[in-house]
Amino acid sequence: MGEQAAVRSRHSRTSASSFLSPPRLPPPATRQHSRPMAVARAPPGGPAVPAWANQSGARDFVLLGFAHVPALRPLLAALFLALFLLALLGNALIALLPGLDPALRAPMYFFLRQLALVELCFSLDVAPRLLLTLLRPGLGVSPAACALQLLLVLSCVTSECFLLTAMAWDRFVAICRPLRYGAIVSARRCRLLATACWLAGVPVALVFTIWLFSFPFCGPRGIRHFFCDIAPLLSLVCADTRVFEAHVLVATVLIMFIPFCLITTSYARILAAVLRMPSAAGRLKALSTCASHLIVVILFYGTTGVIHLRPKASYSPESKQVVSLSYTLVTPMLNPLIYSLRNKEVKAALGRLCGQRRGTHIP
Repeated sequence: MGEQAAVRSRHSRTSASSFLSPPRLPPPATRQHSRPMAVARAPPGGPAVPAWANQSGARDFVLLGFAHVPALRPLLAALFLALFLLALLGNALIALLPGLDPALRAPMYFFLRQLALVELCFSLDVAPRLLLTLLRPGLGVSPAACALQLLLVLSCVTSECFLLTAMAWDRFVAICRPLRYGAIVSARRCRLLATACWLAGVPVALVFTIWLFSFPFCGPRGIRHFFCDIAPLLSLVCADTRVFEAHVLVATVLIMFIPFCLITTSYARILAAVLRMPSAAGRLKALSTCASHLIVVILFYGTTGVIHLRPKASYSPESKQVVSLSYTLVTPMLNPLIYSLRNKEVKAALGRLCGQRRGTHIP
């Protein structure tokens, strides 16, 4: 009986000690292996990641654009579809007009046509994916499709920076060197400049896209944006990206800040030349030809600079989405309106084109 009591006493002490002691942790290898299977959680200070962000393929990304306002998704989809269709219609018309009307064969309209084509590429790259994100939340995006979208976005942004610089140079020569304008801004030089602007963005975009997608991505793959951009993708990387960010900053300064300085210098010299003109009508005409381009420059650089100069800035993802909308949808929609409403030759060409089409339907 004494032995049975001793056994029962030892058993009770063992049970109590196992109950009071903390549970044993799995071996380090097991803990490390099970870490990627953690549930999705939002970054500090941000809204919770939706549950459907983890329901796509293991390697697919999920765009979380405007996930913080789910009730407004149908309304936003209708609004963005209208902006997208207006941008397509306006830029397609600006791109076709110089080929349909002989009065728009000047170099200024040649560069305007190239700008409209860049805006078309930009809209076609971003807007369809945005509409799919709003109408079908949780739809996965493969890494290849995400990389391709980022490649096209970076290429279009770079090409637009250089095209706006070429347009400012064209206006500078037209106003400050009017007697030599035909010799300096020749058709061959315009074609070379346009080709250089289109091709300059490809190597830059290719290098940064391949570099970014060579990093390991950890945890949930929800991209808190409506398209694949550098800043939201960097927040998913679980590696040291300081060297990458430094190179992005250098490239941004070279691609955006230097052209902006050239544009500013061109318009400063244009303004000085305009103020020396004796005729008030001449001053008004010179300023009106530059005003449209200057408005587009301010819209484009004012929004893209905020996003790309500081990829990991402390702005909230929601505010970055709103700013990104301005240069991905709003600016491509406004550019044709700005150039057509403020340019008499473009309005006259539109009138002639509409008159010809009405005349062909008259029996």
